[in-house]
Parts: sequence; structure tokens; C-alpha cells
Amino acid sequence: MLKFPFARQPPFVNPANFDFHCHSIVSDGLLPPEAVARRAADNGVDCWALTDHDDLGGLAAARTAAAEAGIGFVDGVEISIEWKETPIHIVGLGFNAADPVLGAGLDELRNGRIERAQRMGAALAAIGIPDVYEGALCFVTNPSLVSRAHFARYLVSIGIARDLPGVFQHYLSPGKPGYVDHRWATLSDALGWIHGAGGVAVVAHPGRYKMSGGDMRRFLDDFKDLGGQGIEIACGSHSPDHLLHFARLARHYAFYASRGSDFHGPMESYADLGNVPPLPEDLKPVWRLFR
Repeated sequence: MLKFPFARQPPFVNPANFDFHCHSIVSDGLLPPEAVARRAADNGVDCWALTDHDDLGGLAAARTAAAEAGIGFVDGVEISIEWKETPIHIVGLGFNAADPVLGAGLDELRNGRIERAQRMGAALAAIGIPDVYEGALCFVTNPSLVSRAHFARYLVSIGIARDLPGVFQHYLSPGKPGYVDHRWATLSDALGWIHGAGGVAVVAHPGRYKMSGGDMRRFLDDFKDLGGQGIEIACGSHSPDHLLHFARLARHYAFYASRGSDFHGPMESYADLGNVPPLPEDLKPVWRLFR
């Protein structure tokens, strides 16, 4: 078992409401890490993880705020990878946030994000929407991490679409004019960084990937072969059918089950912190790996 990465937080026993997937302004969330911690506590979350995209910069503040709120905290990150030309996200949990190899890998990913954002701006300018990259920067708090969500917020603000889902549907998804390909980390890279730092790798929101059932199983085969241990079963973007389907896959692969809202901010998230269905009782919750 891994040593649980508490810093003065009280130990937890069988948390009834854990949320191991959410974001702050360090990546593409709307609230500072401290405010996310307070919201989690107010919502009755017993233990949570901040999992900003490709960045660990909010963990220290989140950890301190969790201790002040009296809830458990796990260091986390959501790493962008590509598997057979499909973008996928891997959540890392319970690692040593000071690990230099993990830090260097995430630094490289963030550098790539800036170049991708500039190409996205050029692609949108080519269809008659100028200066989107510059506009998106007005919504960025961490200048080293510019995401599609920042582009989407700007496009909504200038009336291109009514809401963020509309922007993604028409402009920022694969095959749409504002989407550009990018070389992310490999599955082997991400799991190597997480495991090398003493953490646990979890497949994030598997129901969101446009993959056939056969491709999903082939991906999970590779994930397990590389030492992956967990999969998100209950999350903000999963339907009840998703929950049942991925619970069956968790049983098949003997994966630990994770749970997370993927909260980004009020009025802009699939679910609020802690407000996702409970895990099926027969599944092994991922927090058992940290005891």
C-alpha cells in the first residue's frame, strides 16, 4: 500500500463522499484552490483531490485549505495523453508532488499547450473569427496553461455561441474548425511518471471518449499491462448506463473504482463537488490504496 499523502489532515475511515477529480484556476477551473476546498467541505465531501490539467501548482494551497476545513486531501493531477490517435485523460493520485521526473514531464506538456493554443487561434482566424488566442488569454490565470475551455469562454463572451457545450460542439471538437491536433504524452509516459512518483493511475471519465467497445477494451488492456489500477465509475459526465457499463469493466479488470465530479466552477460543470452517484458496493474504492 502507498503512504497516504496527508499534511496535518485528520486520517479518514471509509469516506462516504469522496471526490477525486476537480479543477481550479491553476488549469481551467473558475475558483482558486482554497475556494474549491471550502466548497468541497460545504458540500459534505470527506476527502478530495485537486486534479488540475498537467499542473501541480495548486496542490500546496489546496492541501492547506483542506486541513483547515477538516477534510482529507490527496495530491492529484489530470494528464493529457494520446492513445492510437485518441485524446484521453489519466488522473494521477497520491504521488510525491516534488518528484522531478513527473514535474519535468508536466512542464513539457504545458509548453506544448501554448503552441497548440496559438495554432487554434490561427485556425479560428482563418474562418473569420480573429484574435481569439488573445481573447482567451483574458480568461487565463496560469499563463503556462491555456486550454480549450479558455477559448470557449471567450467565444461565448463575444456571442459566437450561447454556452460552452455549443462552442465545443461547433468549433473546438475533433473535426471542427478550431480544433488542432497535438502530440500529447503517451500512455506509457503518463503511467511511468505517476508510478515513478509513487502514485496511482486512474482512467478519467471513460464514457466521454469516442471509442468503440472493442477499442475501449484494447485501451484498458494496455492500461492494465502498464500497471494502471483505477477507473472512474461515477463522474459528472457519466449517465446511469455509463456507471453500470464501466462498473462491469472494473470487475472484469479487477480495477479499483474512483469517483469525481470533474467540477470546474459554478454553472459550468456537469456536477457540483461531491454530487455524483455512489459507487456500487461490490467495487473496491480507490482510496483503499492510500491507507
